[in-house]
Amino acid sequence: MLGICSSGASTNSMAYLDLKDLHKAFGAARVVSDFTLAVERGEFVSFLGPSGCGKTTVLRMIGGFETPSSGRILIDGQDVTALTPARRKVGMVFQAYALFPNLTVAENVAFGLKVAREPASQTARRVDEMLELIKLPQLKDRYPYQLSGGQQQRVALARALAVRPKILLLDEPLSALDAKIRVSLREEIRAVQRELGITTVFVTHDQEEALSMSDRVVVMHNGRADQVGAPFEIYNAPKTRFVASFVGTLNLLEGVALAPDRLTIEGQGITTTRGLAGAAVGATVSLALRPEAIGPLPTPERTNKLEATVVDVGFQGALVRVKVAVGRQSLTYVTFNAPNSPPPERGTALTLWFGPDDVLVLADEA
Repeated sequence: MLGICSSGASTNSMAYLDLKDLHKAFGAARVVSDFTLAVERGEFVSFLGPSGCGKTTVLRMIGGFETPSSGRILIDGQDVTALTPARRKVGMVFQAYALFPNLTVAENVAFGLKVAREPASQTARRVDEMLELIKLPQLKDRYPYQLSGGQQQRVALARALAVRPKILLLDEPLSALDAKIRVSLREEIRAVQRELGITTVFVTHDQEEALSMSDRVVVMHNGRADQVGAPFEIYNAPKTRFVASFVGTLNLLEGVALAPDRLTIEGQGITTTRGLAGAAVGATVSLALRPEAIGPLPTPERTNKLEATVVDVGFQGALVRVKVAVGRQSLTYVTFNAPNSPPPERGTALTLWFGPDDVLVLADEA
């Protein structure tokens, strides 16, 4: 799979969805810049980023609801940049469901088919197929106000899929739901996507959604893509300070490079197997450590150590989050809440251990 770059590099000519050097400005405000992405047929790609990063604008350009200031959009080899949404054969699901309140569930699902003037018998059969797919056939005669939020979003998904779109676009469809329903529905959406094999672009600001659902994640910041990759890569090998801090919980520390594989933090020496990200020996560097990579017990892999003092302890159910001071800096580690192993008290001096593979030096950003 090809990645994404902010320099406008060419994409895979065989891509099913091909975004070529997209730019979008509203007046003097540029909201998307140099956006190039190739998505394969059947792939599930998430755009992840904070509010205002440009992710929804890119989605709307794919759907035809916004026109790029420059650049091209190709779907299945066809240039659709100038086509209306109706002519692009995309299905879109919004955060607000957008169901017609005066139509039943079945009538909502059938709406796009009727607009396309599908024969009544085929429409009825397709509606039944979609309601079976979302596991709501028994609710076909109900109205939207008689449904829960999760049920309404399932109906919106069925309506988008009923017209057999080439691409499914999902604009934060789970953000209005409570946490338990969100988890259940994201599993259902992914299962439906896999069953149909439909190319899908999903917009979210929720990193857990993006990491758990996607084949690839595009992390967006200030209208650009900071990094694209598989969820495992995005989480474990962030390429920029923004990606490192936005995806997951992270300890950002300052150190000094002593050698290509050795640094100091507050005068304490540690090693890394991941290089210095271009920093010169003797330079001050920023390095990242995930809380789950750190612990108070050594292991064969955890050969680095830092002397620290406990500052705070926070209980989070099954986990305990411990904040410690390392000289003038602080970091957090996570441990399991075990009744026979109470967490340390504030003021306790302890040694923390982590592996050379866990130390990531972050490149300076322009």
